[in-house]
Amino acid sequence: MRGESALAWPAPAKLNLFLHITGRRADGYHLLQTVFQLLDVGDTLRFALRADGEIRRCYELPDVPEAADLILRAARLLQSHCRHAGGADIYLDKRLPAGGGLGGGSSDAATTLVALNQLWGCRQSLAQLAALGLQLGADVPVFIHGHSAWADGVGEQLQPLDLPAAWYVVLAPAVNVSTAEVFSDAQLIRDCPPITIRAFLTGQRVRNVCEPVVMARYPQVAEALHALSAYAPARLTGTGACVFASFDSESAARVAWAGLSGQWRGFVAKGVNISPLQQVLQHAAE
Repeated sequence: MRGESALAWPAPAKLNLFLHITGRRADGYHLLQTVFQLLDVGDTLRFALRADGEIRRCYELPDVPEAADLILRAARLLQSHCRHAGGADIYLDKRLPAGGGLGGGSSDAATTLVALNQLWGCRQSLAQLAALGLQLGADVPVFIHGHSAWADGVGEQLQPLDLPAAWYVVLAPAVNVSTAEVFSDAQLIRDCPPITIRAFLTGQRVRNVCEPVVMARYPQVAEALHALSAYAPARLTGTGACVFASFDSESAARVAWAGLSGQWRGFVAKGVNISPLQQVLQHAAE
């Protein structure tokens, strides 16, 4: 094992502070407006470089075959794009739940692209990596750029935002929500009037239009929203299943979590404007 594997590369979670659907493209993709809030918690990846060109996953992801594993797909995409002769053994410490709306798979893929670009010496810019990442999923670019952001389009048109400091309690109901099923539901609202960044920042009312659909399909999500709402206004992130509430201080968030942790899986996290991945990337480049 090479020494590179000792460096931990974070793959942070995100929250969607709101999620509106403003229409659909001709190809069927939904047009969105959302704000991505990055968090200081997430998965962690490590990489051990190989000279034989092989890319191996040295971790288990139940129910995720290698062909569908975004980490492997990201590594092989970069390897092919840069015509790199080397490979890597990839290690994953998985903390974020699948199907939770926290962006775990997309963040893992983004971290893989950023880390291997550095370790393999591919010299791709963040913009070039984001273009590659978009082939893997609409949420991948925000994790590559590494800044909390306003998003339009299918989620790939990003404008960095410096959001107010906040702490979050995140509850993770033990269900895996199907994004495809949510977006195909006839009850989903798809005609939200577009809003501006200024309107959002000055307090215009926003929501997650997926929330009623997910609550109807997954009673556990409705229960989690009800439980968390006893402490602060709660909202679904993405298409779920995770729900979150914002607090002004860590102590207030910890008090709420103490009242919920006996019944619910979840965690307390700090919202960050700059991804912890960018901090590690800067350190690795020095």
